[in-house]
Amino acid sequence: MMGSRRRLAPLTEGPSDQDDPLDHAPYASSYLKKKQSSSRSWMEWLKEQLPLLSHKKSNLKILLAVLGCPLSPLPLTQRKTSAVVAQVNSSAQYIIRQFEAASGCKRAEEAVKNMYVMGKVKMVMVQVECGANSSYTLSSSLSGSGGGVVEEGCFVIWQMAPEKWLMELDVGTHKVVAGSDGKIAWRHTPWLPSHAAKGGVRPLRRILQGLDPFTVASTFLGADYVGEKQISDEDCFMLKLAVDREALVERSDSAAEIIKHNLVGYMSQRSGLLVHLEDSYLTRIQPPGSQATYWETTIASSIGDYRAIEGIMVAHSGHSSVTITRFGDGVKVGGATTRMEEAWAIEDLVFNVPGLSVDCFIPPAEVHKESLPDITS
Repeated sequence: MMGSRRRLAPLTEGPSDQDDPLDHAPYASSYLKKKQSSSRSWMEWLKEQLPLLSHKKSNLKILLAVLGCPLSPLPLTQRKTSAVVAQVNSSAQYIIRQFEAASGCKRAEEAVKNMYVMGKVKMVMVQVECGANSSYTLSSSLSGSGGGVVEEGCFVIWQMAPEKWLMELDVGTHKVVAGSDGKIAWRHTPWLPSHAAKGGVRPLRRILQGLDPFTVASTFLGADYVGEKQISDEDCFMLKLAVDREALVERSDSAAEIIKHNLVGYMSQRSGLLVHLEDSYLTRIQPPGSQATYWETTIASSIGDYRAIEGIMVAHSGHSSVTITRFGDGVKVGGATTRMEEAWAIEDLVFNVPGLSVDCFIPPAEVHKESLPDITS
């Protein structure tokens, strides 16, 4: 698992291979211990996390690992790349143009130089083991009546062009910071020092949830039209993006292989706006000397409460539901399932913040060191 230097962990949309009992040790000693016992740490993590602990602190860390700062599966499509545009079928082009017109995307591209967003979140995890009632829903979880512990917090996002962004998220007793300078995406958590993302720079998923129509349009520029579907009584067009094999390999390592990752956007036929976002990925996890298990994760987000800010339509609230199913050797027959939920609301959004410059998006020094060309990744 480890080379001559510490492996870069992905900006996690699933479990982290660094989540172990040495979390709060000083960085230097923690690094040495982890380097000497990486296989043991993986086994301990799997032993402790796969049964889905009910301890509040562990639940919050899992929530933040999955919902804290996931990235889009794919980088932005360059708008002027004719080869990519040519691959988009006429139906998808029509849907994208309709979204651009409805959302004010063209105005965002020409007039908006940067953006500031402040919002609040509520998160909860409800553990559903194998054999649990399959009809169980999370409809009452965020009100505290669904059996899980509701964690409340807030987040702030700064963005300058889609490739440069910075987010701070405070939930419960934990704070997560993530950012991108256009070349490196990185994350910092209380249990893991600043580290670079695998798979290159990609948009923050929270920004895709209706906050920046230009990022949404650019992300789905190379999508395929795959049909129509009714979502919450809204007739929608479906645009699908599938991550190719080369990109999946780049985001995998010897212990965790991402087998597939798809993103589907649902555009309202009535308003032309993005009203639902769903991404799903399958990961094969097999630490050295152990049996393989598979994690299938689906994040479904409903997006709404669009309001015009300087002529640009921005979603001001939404709801995400996550289902993680684990199966394979070592897991009980029928698999085991975890369900999570998040609700978010935007309280303030400002375009063209004075004084916001590229210097605000410089990654921490240790991220630059970890990203040198000779690093083992």
